[in-house]
Amino acid sequence: MLNMSYSKLQDARRRWRENVLSKVIAKVAERQTLFTTSSGIPLEAAFTPDDAPSSQPDGYEQALGFPGEYPFTRGIQPAMYRSRFWTMRQYAGYATAEESNARYRYLLEQGQSGLSVAFDLPTQIGYDADDPMALGEVGKVGVSISSIRDMEQLFAGIPLDKVSTSMTINAPAAVLLAMYIVVGKRQGVAENLLRGTIQNDILKEYIARGTYIFPPKPSMRLITDIFAYCKEQVPNWNTISISGYHIREAGSTAVQEVAFTLANGIAYVQAALDAGLDVDDFAPQLSFFFNAHNQFLEEVAKFRAARRLWAQIMRERFSAKKPDSWKLRFHTQTGGSTLTAQQPMNNIVRVSLQALSAVLGGTQSLHTNSMDEALALPTESAVQVALRTQQIIAYETGVVDTVDPLAGSYAIEYLTDEIARLAAEKIADIDALGGALAAIEAGYMQAEIQQAAYDYQRAVERGDQVIVGMNKFITHEPQPEDLLRVNPAIEASQRERLAELRASRNNALVAELRAKLEAAAVKGDNLMPVIIECVENEMTLGEICHSLRMVFGEYQQHITV
Repeated sequence: MLNMSYSKLQDARRRWRENVLSKVIAKVAERQTLFTTSSGIPLEAAFTPDDAPSSQPDGYEQALGFPGEYPFTRGIQPAMYRSRFWTMRQYAGYATAEESNARYRYLLEQGQSGLSVAFDLPTQIGYDADDPMALGEVGKVGVSISSIRDMEQLFAGIPLDKVSTSMTINAPAAVLLAMYIVVGKRQGVAENLLRGTIQNDILKEYIARGTYIFPPKPSMRLITDIFAYCKEQVPNWNTISISGYHIREAGSTAVQEVAFTLANGIAYVQAALDAGLDVDDFAPQLSFFFNAHNQFLEEVAKFRAARRLWAQIMRERFSAKKPDSWKLRFHTQTGGSTLTAQQPMNNIVRVSLQALSAVLGGTQSLHTNSMDEALALPTESAVQVALRTQQIIAYETGVVDTVDPLAGSYAIEYLTDEIARLAAEKIADIDALGGALAAIEAGYMQAEIQQAAYDYQRAVERGDQVIVGMNKFITHEPQPEDLLRVNPAIEASQRERLAELRASRNNALVAELRAKLEAAAVKGDNLMPVIIECVENEMTLGEICHSLRMVFGEYQQHITV
């Protein structure tokens, strides 16, 4: 009977196209000859049930299911936001620990429910603020953290047992996590009470972002050391945030974002298994980080497709037994690359729609970009508007009162199925190359992203892709004057603080610890305990990373012209 009804429906759609739609188009032509998503998925003028077979009774349970049940397409929790809103995080950090601490306390007072730390470039690549490599970059794109003293000041007055903290740090993630653990100890907070996330995703650094230090093999070892340590000592910590965000910012499509992110996730799971860990011991502490971009329907479907694919990968490919191991938990940030310096107030609208897509897609936490971020680090007033955007979605729109409210939309289910199918095909291509690391070394992912970015830029330049206020509806207006500027004098002050630290600490003990750290790196011991000991005794970030460089070496990217 179901096949008969589909046959009748297809006949009815052909009749509608030929007798109704075509006549209207003959009089008023459609805006373009082909409508597609960012991933090239074709969009019909109108979708019907036969476009979305997974939403029908015979495919529903396998492809969709109910919220909180495998394959989690409709969400990882049965009640989702009916029980608790997503964690509202505003990515923040600039200049000194004192200034960033003031911003964090302000955001918490304004209703933010979790912290998200942005580190400056020297911190991200393992250099102290007084290193010649840090010249001119201290505190510019995030907060400068060189020592445990900086980290203590960053969280002064913020009880670490009461907040969840996300840290966007990758190559030196073990060091920053160690600092956070030590700050917790000094506050009297046990490790097992700490909650938060370190990004700790080095593969996407080789693909799209570039803040790597060590070659891939020792980098993966540091990651699995963190997995093993946190399983025993910091069980409420998300040990990695496998990041599609930066892949999308580099120019990928939605399908590429899902495929490359999950392929990297597969590589991390396999590395942990190869290190002797049990999948159900570490998988529940994995998390993901996605971009919320402009094509609203595709973005909602993207989040749902990613959840389904990851559940299938973990249950079928890695034989994980615990339902918590199958769940794709993710943080979302609205698309920084979509913000325009022209008519910056337009960015409020972009961010609102992107944030709404993340909420409708079932995110666990969310950062909304500020309207002025295409021009400078965000001002306090712009950050407040960005946070209020989340709060209005949560408290005023009603979209949070039922779980997965767009489920059953023919268009959404069609896009979910197509993104899942196309992303699975790309993952199979990566498997054929030998996995994510081999694909990165072969330049496969980088080339795909570069081509997608080029195609998008050409569409913008031709005017096929409209950017309101930039290539259409242009006005001439003065640049805002109240932008946030980082005082260059903070570099000198950070140097002075480091000089004071080096003069007042036990330098003989630091020398012993450097030797101990290098020996542990050579032997293959888990490095987290010794890194924590180094941090406790005021060894700096740069000194720890330098010791590891001496053993592991540095990664040099090979560029093929």
